[in-house]
Amino acid sequence: MIHYRKILELHAEGISLRGITASTGHSRQKVTEVINLAEMKGLVCPLEEVMTSQWIEEFLFPEKTLESSGRQPLKFDYIHKELAKPNVTLSLLHHEYEVECRTNHKIPYSYRSFVRHYSKYADKYKATLRIRRKPGEIMEVDWAGSTSFIIDRDTGEKIKAYVYVATLPCSQFAYAEATLSMDLHSWITAHNHAYKYFGGVTQIVVPDNLKTGVTKHTSRELVLNPTYKEMADHYGTIVMPARVRTPKDKASVEGAVGVISTWIIAALRNSHCFSLDELNKEVWVKLDEFNQRPFTRKEGCRLSAFEEEEKFALSPLPLTPYKMSEWKTAKVRPDYHISVESMFYSVPYEYINQQVEIKLSDDFVEILFNHMRVASHKRLYGRFGQLSTVRDHMPDNHKLYVDQTSEAAIEWAGAIGPSTLKVIRYILDTYQTEKQALQSIFSLKKSEHRYTKYEIERACKNVFSITKRPTVKNIQTILKTNKKDDAEQEIIRETEIGKDNHAFTRGASYYGGVEK
Repeated sequence: MIHYRKILELHAEGISLRGITASTGHSRQKVTEVINLAEMKGLVCPLEEVMTSQWIEEFLFPEKTLESSGRQPLKFDYIHKELAKPNVTLSLLHHEYEVECRTNHKIPYSYRSFVRHYSKYADKYKATLRIRRKPGEIMEVDWAGSTSFIIDRDTGEKIKAYVYVATLPCSQFAYAEATLSMDLHSWITAHNHAYKYFGGVTQIVVPDNLKTGVTKHTSRELVLNPTYKEMADHYGTIVMPARVRTPKDKASVEGAVGVISTWIIAALRNSHCFSLDELNKEVWVKLDEFNQRPFTRKEGCRLSAFEEEEKFALSPLPLTPYKMSEWKTAKVRPDYHISVESMFYSVPYEYINQQVEIKLSDDFVEILFNHMRVASHKRLYGRFGQLSTVRDHMPDNHKLYVDQTSEAAIEWAGAIGPSTLKVIRYILDTYQTEKQALQSIFSLKKSEHRYTKYEIERACKNVFSITKRPTVKNIQTILKTNKKDDAEQEIIRETEIGKDNHAFTRGASYYGGVEK
């Protein structure tokens, strides 16, 4: 029998390999193998009393106990490691083991013995057994049935606090947080904090069929709350609610809820907290104690099981946590605006009378039609009735009206010509109010629908030869007159061209005769 315990104790005392070899009578190669394997598996001194040489041998070389049967030994570490990978099962690993046995002309264990030996190994030497749950696969979430409380400083009244619980079934590692409500905002916020606490994201989230997260769940249809679904998309996970009236679908969190109700909620029954922050500080102290409590039937605790067996399998967190958003619906009003909490936001006028979806966040309002975003606004706060209007959302005639400013009028006139600019400046300087001047200029701008820029500029130039106090009405009259004169001149010109272009007459020589 190899003196495993003595080798490790002498190594811990700093004895050299030569000294250990001389003391135990084992080869230097064997001593080195035992020390390296013990360090790799985390077996360090001081050793407990139950860790005899036989116990250490079974721990370091579990396959040795199977060699005497004459069958191909099982590679337990390899099996345990492979089971952590997605879609890998014991059935697949047993099939690969049988193929290897046939190649090496060895006798394989049956599937039942294969599973039994692995289960025995994992129960004894590993924090988790991977037959039922994959590490990093599922996070189960729920509200605890029991409640805690905080005390109102002014009245002394006890205010109910609800406890959110999230559990990783593989390692049984848990997170808990107290909130004052079980509404959607509290539900999403608690998820954000749970992911931060775990330091990663699982592939699947299994909630109960709470109305805050699940709108409809039948055998044929699953409809999630839009905000909850958006949160899942942000973290790259999938929401798969437990089946209705099927508690086994969420057994881990149900068990954790019961234990947390005892070790956290009941343990804080005599605590007096005056704010939610104070209560959560107490909750998290008890949570750390809960996760570090040793397992009853195996080595380690929930924290060590998580760090050794599950943390590596979690997907990384996104760069920023999910920001809460709320979804609503509204009908676009005839003025191409929607009303959201007594504030008004514009939508392209083509969507008047259409039903649209609204995504509300702390900073922005996004408007969607048939799941396509059609408008986005910075969210308004403060006085009710404020408007956020985008110019591009307006019909053309509304744009013309809104664009009426003295700066815009001067810019328009400068683009037409110097005479037009002179007229506009005169109107802005001589009218009693700017509003009257702009209304008059607006009438002139509408002339662009019937006249070219050249015609407008010519009319403005002509008006100064008639009067020193031009008006828009004078210019419009000149435009009509010029248009009429131009039309008459065009008719005269076409008539004269017709007279000049008479028919060509052939001479007598063309027909074989002689011209006289």
